[in-house]
Amino acid sequence: MLGPMSDAEPDQRHTTEPDPFSWGRVARLFTPHRTRLAFVVGLVLAVAAIGVVNPLLIRVMFDQALFPEDGGATDLGLVVTLAAVMLVVTFAGGALGVWRTIATNRLGQDVLRDLRDRLYGHLQNLSLSFYAGARTGDLQSRITSDVGGIQNAVTSTVSNILSNVVTFASALVAMLFLSVPLTGLALVTVPLFVLATRWVGSRRERYTARTQAATAEMSVVTQETLSVSGITLARLFGRQDREVERFQAANRRLAEAATAQQVIGQAFFTVIQAFMGATPVLIYLVAGWLLDRGTGLSAGTIVAFTTLQGQLFFPVARLLETTVELQSSRALFRRIFEYLDTEPDIVEADDPVVLTRDRADGVVTFDDVHFAYDGTEGEVLAGVDFEARPGQLIAFVGPSGSGKSTVLNLAARLYDPDDGRVAIDGVDLRDLSFPSVADLMGFVTQESYLFAGSLRDNIAYARPDATDAEIEKAARAAAIHDRIVELEDGYDTVVGERGFRLSGGERQRIAIARVLLHEPKILILDEATSALDTASERRIQAALDELVSGRTTLAVAHRLSTIQAADVIHVFGRGAIVESGTHDELLAAGGAYADLYREQFGGGEIETTCADGVVFRDGRCRYFATAAGVG
Repeated sequence: MLGPMSDAEPDQRHTTEPDPFSWGRVARLFTPHRTRLAFVVGLVLAVAAIGVVNPLLIRVMFDQALFPEDGGATDLGLVVTLAAVMLVVTFAGGALGVWRTIATNRLGQDVLRDLRDRLYGHLQNLSLSFYAGARTGDLQSRITSDVGGIQNAVTSTVSNILSNVVTFASALVAMLFLSVPLTGLALVTVPLFVLATRWVGSRRERYTARTQAATAEMSVVTQETLSVSGITLARLFGRQDREVERFQAANRRLAEAATAQQVIGQAFFTVIQAFMGATPVLIYLVAGWLLDRGTGLSAGTIVAFTTLQGQLFFPVARLLETTVELQSSRALFRRIFEYLDTEPDIVEADDPVVLTRDRADGVVTFDDVHFAYDGTEGEVLAGVDFEARPGQLIAFVGPSGSGKSTVLNLAARLYDPDDGRVAIDGVDLRDLSFPSVADLMGFVTQESYLFAGSLRDNIAYARPDATDAEIEKAARAAAIHDRIVELEDGYDTVVGERGFRLSGGERQRIAIARVLLHEPKILILDEATSALDTASERRIQAALDELVSGRTTLAVAHRLSTIQAADVIHVFGRGAIVESGTHDELLAAGGAYADLYREQFGGGEIETTCADGVVFRDGRCRYFATAAGVG
């Protein structure tokens, strides 16, 4: 629905921890890949160790080969030898570095892939109550944008920390070996880096959270307004300008948050670069002072030291950057873990009962069922009792909000009752395995959902292994085969988003074909024809006749004409069954059903019977269908 957006945080009543984030939990993401992680660690240590070899060789190059301290001539042979060794070390380090980068990124991407798979699988298991309060765009943002936002933290954090710690430690040892006073000077600025990290990290984390929230908001806006339904609704009501303004507002918030995030990060690294550029100047000043006092520092020592200095401060800067990245990624990890910690309302029993179609009769029982939706006052169902047996069509009628559709949702175990039980063949649905419930049920809703694939794929969704002959048989039974073969690509016709290229009646018949292919024992119909024209309704009623035969059928109907042949009609009022019986019995009783009937058909008696099951009432011909076919 288009309109003002609300916060899309998960229902906190379902979370198991006040703060789902911990670094230990992040570390456990690598547990399935521990062997590869150990290999990456080995590569990291090797690259870091090689990094300090050339600076030490530079000292030898200056003091013994190029400018011998004894004042002798340049030792060209030693120069060539040292140059060759330094080239070998350089290329070896580069090759190992590339290998480390490849191994690290593959490991990180596999961890991210596992996390996305886990998050998507978990979201698939959450109940409808969760999705009633969530926005599709926000869900998409968490799977794509949030997981993508932690990519650096996952793919390079371990490698960077180990590499930079080892590089720092080895460079520090080498620098102490070269000159203790100069090393002390170089280390003075490290605490300043730490203070800057804490200041920047806390602010960058806050701005990262704002950026991700703004990104999710953008995703919601685009998902809602650029869908076929959203575009159609905006144009019908002339609200394109309003939706453009809404997008611009979300885009502006995203740009502001992203700008602040980038500016504070870049300002920090500018300061880092300034420190790294200024420190060599201080080293030269102090070295000159020491040389003036005859401390014996050589030119090779000074050159080697300033070279190593980069390997001391660059790892510090990288560690600080990694710290900032980790602090920033906490907000993203928290958003991801919040969803992973959202507990499903509908869970499978520890030792579920398996009930297959060939063993099931399909008797549906509601035993004193009570139910209320989260966040609403009062019960939607208050003590509902009934039984539906194989071959029966049990219909539910009543005003909007009286609980009819809720009965169907409970029968399909889209929700669980708060009290009482819903059973199939005497087995509580909560004790049945998930595959058993899905195997036994077939649900046709008022608005049938189709994927943006081919007609064949949409029908075969019920049974992906179905043959073309089985798919065609189901389509014929649903009275849609002839229409399909008229299309240029036949069963390979792509229907577009939500089946937009098809009419409402055609989409409904595709949905019926899908359920026919599934061959359920229990059929659930939720106002399956209420939004259709007379011609489409007539075709679909004929298709439903194929579905209903021999099955336990529960149907909610807005048009009372569609359920006149029902074995039992239950009339709902304020969450309870107020009367039950056949169509004739309820009319004769003159109660709530008779009132609904008079409201729908305006009273009056049948004056003239028209052709093809159409009757003449109050001067107008009206089409009437029954669940058993055209009546």
